[in-house]
Amino acid sequence: MRIRITTAAIAAGLLLTTLTACGSSDDAKPDASTSTLSQADRDAALKAAGLPPRPDVATADAYVKALDAIDTDIAHGKTDKAVSRGMDTCGLLTRFPGDEAKQIDQTNKRWSSPTHPEGHGLATAKKILATTHKQLCPDF
Repeated sequence: MRIRITTAAIAAGLLLTTLTACGSSDDAKPDASTSTLSQADRDAALKAAGLPPRPDVATADAYVKALDAIDTDIAHGKTDKAVSRGMDTCGLLTRFPGDEAKQIDQTNKRWSSPTHPEGHGLATAKKILATTHKQLCPDF
C-alpha cells in the first residue's frame, strides 16, 4: 500500500513538474495545447497521488484571499505558487491521517517565503493547514 501511494505521489509530482516547467516565471501557466494529457488524465493522476484537482479561478482567488487574511507574506502575491503549495498541503492529510503534529510541521516546512525561509512558524502553519483543508480539500 505504501509503495502504491509513494508511486502515485511521484507520478503526480512529475506531472505537476511537467505542467509547470513550461513557463518562465512563477505565475506562468502552461500552454494546454502542448500537453498530451487530457484534463481527466491529470485529475486522475492527482487523485491517485492523494491530491485534489486544481481549483477553478474563483476558488483559487478565495484561497489566496484567505491566506492573505492570515499574513500577506504567505502567498506573497504568487497565486499559482500558493495553489500548488496548497494542493501539496492537502496531500499531507492523506499521507499523515490523524497526525496533526506531522501535518503542521510539514506545512511549516513547505510554506516558506523570502522573508521566512524556514517557514512561518507552527502557529501560522496550523492556520495555513486549516485554511487549505477548508478551501481546497474539504473532503479529505
